[in-house]
Amino acid sequence: MSENIHILAKLLTDEGLTISVAESCTGGALASALTSISGASKFFDRGYIAYSNDAKIDMLEVDPQAINERGAVSETVALEMIRGVVSQSGSDVAISITGIAGPSGGTKEKPIGTVCFGFAVKSNVSISTQSFQGSREEIVNQSVAFALNQLISLL
Repeated sequence: MSENIHILAKLLTDEGLTISVAESCTGGALASALTSISGASKFFDRGYIAYSNDAKIDMLEVDPQAINERGAVSETVALEMIRGVVSQSGSDVAISITGIAGPSGGTKEKPIGTVCFGFAVKSNVSISTQSFQGSREEIVNQSVAFALNQLISLL
């Protein structure tokens, strides 16, 4: 993962792009990874830890109806979170992550390890749902690694 952080940092810096993140189940792990390297202030703008539904609504302007109808762990909410990050930050690149890291909270429809992502690169927005396995820490780490890999490929 460390190598990918450096690759992403170089891509962002070379292009003069800034990045902001909105995290729920990863609790700031992505922001921590991005700011773990020297020179992060050149590309990292801000991070939102929107762990609760209220935080998603208050900080990122997620529509409460989207949470009620689809659940906080859904592509709809990941998309609303990414739009909120872009709107609030003005960053060129943004990522949102919402999921179930466990060890509890999973359902038959959304088992532990279900993680929804939103990506915005300039005006291009995409969403993705992934299923990860393992402990809470492993699911968080896999989520961060996926986010970094996906963003590198999008850039």
